[in-house]
Amino acid sequence: MTYTRVLADPSYRVLFASRTLAITADTLRIVALSVLVFALTGSTLLAAVAYGISFLPQLIGGSLLGAVADLLPPRQLIALGYGVEFGSGLLLALADLPVWLSLTLVAVVSMVTPLVNGAVGRVVADVLSGESYVLGRSLFNLASSAAQLIGMAGAGAAVAVLGAHHAMLVSAVLHLVAATWVRLRLPDLRVTGGTLAAAVRRSWAGNRELLRDRTIRALILAQWLPPACVTGAESLIVPYVAVRGLPVETGGLLLACMPVGMMIGSWLVGRWVGASTRRRLLVPLMTVVGLPLVGFAVAGLPVVVCGALLVVAGTGFSYGLAIQQRFRDLVPADHRGQAFSLLSTGLMTAQGLSPALAGALTGILPVAQVIALCGVVSVAAVILFRLRATDVLESC
Repeated sequence: MTYTRVLADPSYRVLFASRTLAITADTLRIVALSVLVFALTGSTLLAAVAYGISFLPQLIGGSLLGAVADLLPPRQLIALGYGVEFGSGLLLALADLPVWLSLTLVAVVSMVTPLVNGAVGRVVADVLSGESYVLGRSLFNLASSAAQLIGMAGAGAAVAVLGAHHAMLVSAVLHLVAATWVRLRLPDLRVTGGTLAAAVRRSWAGNRELLRDRTIRALILAQWLPPACVTGAESLIVPYVAVRGLPVETGGLLLACMPVGMMIGSWLVGRWVGASTRRRLLVPLMTVVGLPLVGFAVAGLPVVVCGALLVVAGTGFSYGLAIQQRFRDLVPADHRGQAFSLLSTGLMTAQGLSPALAGALTGILPVAQVIALCGVVSVAAVILFRLRATDVLESC
């Protein structure tokens, strides 16, 4: 099985390309908005909130309407989601909105993200299975990491050359291309259909059912907590660079280091590591996600070392490949859209809370120490899972 064979599936190929564009757009917008807010307010807390503002509100969309991903045609739902992102990005770029209104707009629009992610996850789980599914997720991870790399590395330069507002205009155009691509090229897939009221009822009932299952709950939490800790640390990179008096482009380059590590880890583990070895590496790789961040506690750390630590942390995210295959196999086929929506909702909620918490802690501790603390919490979460859910994690 190779990446080429996975890409031969027309549905997967369209989602792969459009999702990569959308992630690039999201990343560019997040960094541009964070830089703009910090420049306008000088507040580390508000800059961190701007970085994670699109995450927390997804709790509303995912918890109330997660089942929509199983009830509406994926082509229309995904295209609509990217189209809404285009509209909001256009407004952010062209209108001189106050900071509070810009943040509110991003927060409201992000409520549709879990539905889009649920539909994408459902389609991939339906068209791929077994090792092809692992390779498909690995390729998704590679593409998303590359997209983040382009967005992070290019964001600092784009803001410096174009300005934050024009950088967000580029983001909006990328979302428009993604929406058009899905609408014209994604094949139609059959769905059960249903009313909005039925979707709300099914969402609440389905989420409770999924979270009551001990194995599914453990697999979900294992995919929520380490990334949330890392997002808290990432949200402080721009303020960390500013506090140290480094050029603004340095923030974008440092933020790009973790996606580089994610690309390396996804390629190695997804393409070259067998199923049994993936299971054995699960806990060690989870630990690698947070452990390198502890190094930021060292004062005056050279920028090159900071980047290397972030690359190493990024490789640890390949632990998800073992968990995702098990998760796909456990979830009933007619609830896959909602299950992936729930997974996305909780992850984005945790990633929305962590920047705010990390930013608030900078009022007590130096920025570098808060980044290190995020790494400590991530490692502690892995230890807790190792002690309390060993049978679940080792069954992946």
